[in-house]
Amino acid sequence: MTVARIGIYGLGTMGSALALNMAEHGIDVAISNREVPRINAFMDASGDLSKRLHPHETLAGFVAGLEVPRLVLFMIPSGDAMDEMITRIAPLLDHGDMIIDAGNADFHATRRRAADLARQKLHFVGMGVSGGEQGARHGPSMMVGGSDHSWQQLAPVLSSIAARFRGDPCVALLGPDGAGHFVKTVHNGIEYADMQLIAELHSLLRYGMAWTPPEVADLFTVWNDGPLQSYLVGITANILRASDPDTGHPMIDVIKDSAGQKGTGRWTVIEALCLGQSATMIEAAVAARSWSSEKDTRQTAETVLGGARLGVSLSAETLADAFLAARILAHAQGFRLLSEASDHYDWQLDLARIAEIWRAGCIIRSALLDDIAAAFHDTPKHGELILAPVIAERLGHAIPALRETVAAAVHAGHAVPALSAALAWYDSMRQGFGTANIIQAQRDVFGRHGFQRLGQSGVHHGPWWD
Repeated sequence: MTVARIGIYGLGTMGSALALNMAEHGIDVAISNREVPRINAFMDASGDLSKRLHPHETLAGFVAGLEVPRLVLFMIPSGDAMDEMITRIAPLLDHGDMIIDAGNADFHATRRRAADLARQKLHFVGMGVSGGEQGARHGPSMMVGGSDHSWQQLAPVLSSIAARFRGDPCVALLGPDGAGHFVKTVHNGIEYADMQLIAELHSLLRYGMAWTPPEVADLFTVWNDGPLQSYLVGITANILRASDPDTGHPMIDVIKDSAGQKGTGRWTVIEALCLGQSATMIEAAVAARSWSSEKDTRQTAETVLGGARLGVSLSAETLADAFLAARILAHAQGFRLLSEASDHYDWQLDLARIAEIWRAGCIIRSALLDDIAAAFHDTPKHGELILAPVIAERLGHAIPALRETVAAAVHAGHAVPALSAALAWYDSMRQGFGTANIIQAQRDVFGRHGFQRLGQSGVHHGPWWD
């Protein structure tokens, strides 16, 4: 029996694509799946690559078909399903073998599983995979969390199948235990914000400036050839050119305006708050998706409250600069969260390297990430992306356009929660003296919480009770 270098359990969209990617790169892969008929169907559809794929209907046979030390990659739903499979497979493994969870897992669960399996002398890796089906099949971006020993075993396999940016594989060991899954969670949070920004700009162009979908598509195509180049901008241009084969209408106009979500954006917001941060742009994007699900309520409110949106007059150049400013700020909030988590969990995340492995393969890949990586290599003041000279300069040029765009949208009644959150955060961060003195005084009045005085140490109280 052929001994495979790695095993993949779970032949859904992503697992199947990863297995084919590995096989295409000359790696022998053992495969298995809970539903056995799926195994045979996958083998039949694999063509010439099937010679590198080795199917197993039983878990015992799957484990026996792996080279030692064994590498077992699970691409299954996170949560209870992963815990169940660990319980089933761990007794079949030997000391030094490795379990890899490549799903979108809660990093807290990854940390727990890593600690539990370490006591059994098994390695556990939490690996974020971005790029969707096409990325997994032809080159994803992968964010690995685990031990140095695990990385030494995994690196040859993962580096061979990863996306490449100017020859550099978009995969890296980012830290121990849950680091990889946490970085993937924040990646998805930034993805939420980027998607919402594009949606808001599309809405302004369509309903504020009366552009047709093909006209918006042409603008996005122009943007995709310059500093705003990104995977999401590119696919949105293609979306806006598509026609519904049933009605002949623009495809975008027959899609219900109610967005789904699988939870990773919400996880990002929750973890930001737990760490004393606030990723307001990601929160705005999550909120917008939640509000979108209330279709019936919104339709009623349109009648009761009035839903008219007035026209806006904004140039394409202004919108482009507003988009650039907002995208920079969304990434800055995400990287602030990564930095805070790195300190809290002692992960020692390399922010520049994270930006580098996001430059190809993943959903948020864009030209901007090259600049972000360079900015972090130069170690900006306080570790803040917005304080890096090149980024601060770009913001200085683009913020007036963001301000003009948000003002016009608000005046005309257009909902732009993510664009508004970007501007509010930027203005908050650039004020050396803000508004919290009032809040501290209020807290002292009703709860005697005390406050710090400017230029004096210790805790002080006001004369409210004299």
